[in-house]
Amino acid sequence: MTPARPTDHDGGVNETPVEVPSPRPGRETAPSIRDVAAAAGVSRQTVSRVLNASPKVSAETRRTVMEVIERLRYRPNRVARALGTGRARGVTVVTSDTMLYGYASTLQGIEEAARVEGLAVGVRVIESDRDIDVRNAADYVSDPSAGGVIVIAFDAAGIAVLRALPDSLPAAAAIEPGVPVVGRPAICLDEQQASAEATRHLLALGHRTVHHVAIPSESEHSGRLAGWRRALDEAGAAVPPVVPAGWDVRSAYEAGRVLAADPGVTAILCGNDDIALAVRRALFEAGKDVPGDVSIVGFDGVPGSKYWTPALTTVEMDFAGLGRATVAAVLAELAGEPQPAVSLTPPRLVVRESTAPPRG
Repeated sequence: MTPARPTDHDGGVNETPVEVPSPRPGRETAPSIRDVAAAAGVSRQTVSRVLNASPKVSAETRRTVMEVIERLRYRPNRVARALGTGRARGVTVVTSDTMLYGYASTLQGIEEAARVEGLAVGVRVIESDRDIDVRNAADYVSDPSAGGVIVIAFDAAGIAVLRALPDSLPAAAAIEPGVPVVGRPAICLDEQQASAEATRHLLALGHRTVHHVAIPSESEHSGRLAGWRRALDEAGAAVPPVVPAGWDVRSAYEAGRVLAADPGVTAILCGNDDIALAVRRALFEAGKDVPGDVSIVGFDGVPGSKYWTPALTTVEMDFAGLGRATVAAVLAELAGEPQPAVSLTPPRLVVRESTAPPRG
């Protein structure tokens, strides 16, 4: 008579429990999920359920499996578990730009974290926010060969793609604060507080108000715009009209020429450091000294800004950390795990030579 095979505590049939063999002398072998299952007397599927906090596992079985995991010092491979979804071993980044500092630094952080996890990284550039371009990008990354998906949604095109992705697609996003995203892990830096701090710095120097040259991604509720306006309102200062600029430095230069022609302009908060450089050029051509006549603050913390003449006061942003956090988020999505806690270096104002009290 054939003896009955033992059963899992949650009802599944499995092999007879066995002792886990010790590693051969001089060789370290990490325990596998098969080793855990064998030592606990359950199936590999049951161990997987325990790791994913499935409600289908009894409290007794969960306790037994967790004791074995601790005893064997088993550490699950998140990437290997993610592969069970049928997605490729990699991540695809959707972005509208790979050259601008914020985008490029976020992409750098993604690549660094993916390399540590053994993931390949692909990039899909969105040509525009037109419906056909958005749809093509969303269709491209919906294929399982794209792996997990990370959207750098710093602009209208990125936001549109993020909203067009199927709900079932494992995806995470790096976004601007204030962008409503439902059902997706979305990580941002606190631009509003940093922008308010930069504006308060200029007001504390004695400037009556601060003008703002905005980047295209700044909507009415974006962090940079909201922080600037909030600081002016709190100080009872006038809120000048926003001066828009494109991503190209030529448009920022033209915005600088407009401001240089206004004798009432003594302080300017720029949407990024590239804009600050172009505005600085326009002021120079108009015979305006920085910071003697006009103070300038940038945003993003481009590494070279400390070597400009004058060295630029700017807000440093942890874009690389943002990119690394999105990789952790999409891996958790792939593996069905709770989202990890996000720990980013907060944006900080770095005061250099381009800001000073106004003349007189």
